[in-house]
Amino acid sequence: MAQPFWDHPEPLAVESAPVPEYGSGSLADLLPTLAAGMGVPGVAAPLAELGPADRNCVFLIDGLGWEQLKAHPDEAPFMSSLLSGSRGGTGRPITAGYPATTATSLASVGTGLPPGAHGLPGYTARNPETGELMNQLRWNPWTAPQVWQPYPTVFQLADAAGVHTAQVSSPTFQNTPLTKIALSGGTFHGRLSGEERMDLAAGQLAAGDRSLVYTYYAEVDGKGHRFGVDSDAWRGQLMYVDRLVQRLAEQLPPRAALYVTADHGMIDIPFDEQHRIDFDEDWELRAGVALLGGEGRARHVYAVPGAQSDVLTCWREVLGEQFWVASRDEAIAAGWFGPQVDDRVYGRIGDVVAAARDDVLITASEREPKESLMVGNHGSMTPAEQHVPLLEVRS
Repeated sequence: MAQPFWDHPEPLAVESAPVPEYGSGSLADLLPTLAAGMGVPGVAAPLAELGPADRNCVFLIDGLGWEQLKAHPDEAPFMSSLLSGSRGGTGRPITAGYPATTATSLASVGTGLPPGAHGLPGYTARNPETGELMNQLRWNPWTAPQVWQPYPTVFQLADAAGVHTAQVSSPTFQNTPLTKIALSGGTFHGRLSGEERMDLAAGQLAAGDRSLVYTYYAEVDGKGHRFGVDSDAWRGQLMYVDRLVQRLAEQLPPRAALYVTADHGMIDIPFDEQHRIDFDEDWELRAGVALLGGEGRARHVYAVPGAQSDVLTCWREVLGEQFWVASRDEAIAAGWFGPQVDDRVYGRIGDVVAAARDDVLITASEREPKESLMVGNHGSMTPAEQHVPLLEVRS
């Protein structure tokens, strides 16, 4: 029997969202595993597939998801040759963590903690102390970094244990709050070109009997946002970074391991009303909402006091076939932000959390004009966004 036209399909069940592999196969598990293999006290080795090495280098390529890499073997022949050995020879990816976005993922990498502990639960999140929306990538408005994220980084723990520790990245990032709370420890070396970073990373890796080195490249993500992962500009960046990976791999000193990974994948979203829902022009979604946080595919929704239940009901009715829509407590209980959420982090998470399953965005054309124009997007729990490589080269 056909359903009456007024019947609505059931919204996506919160429990059906593919939660990241916290504690066994996520970005937060990588550095603790490497540090434990070098004898750093106070860390565990949750990525059991990885064998220890005396010298470890992590090369994080911003925006290079597992699915995008697999789809472009001609543009990335060197990295493609390593896919079958990803994640310690299993040929599998790891997961970024929720939301799959740069600030959250870099904090997970550097601290070895899931978002519910380190406390950067999205691109933007409410500061419960001030009621303001904080951009955690640009650190605006200013918030005391060590108050926002008080845990030591794995780099700091390794440095204190006598491991030669270094970060090699763009000079632009040296003194940013995000670097301080997520990636500090040892020595920061700023280099402009990708080739300079690869050469210096190899040199830093050889500088100690035990070494932990991190290096980073951003423009794969930049071209993806601007032009999409189906663009010539994006493919050109993939070709370039593939050569960088090979350049670094060929310079590894003895007893070294290189791990190539990413902070998230990316998906292109068409520019039409079916795929881009504008919050600023949708009175139903705006009703009862005090602040809109997160990003297009991973929204934190902060309700006017007393309106939480109504906002949740409305967002489920409007978006529930395309988004996993959860209350704060439901998202926490389902493990979206990790096995537990610290008290200081609880109020940073939206009263309602909406994670896209389909190829759709919640834009905000007035309050987020630049973000609303991006072709490539990320943030949610789909494989295209969550799955990232963990390619390995050993000397």
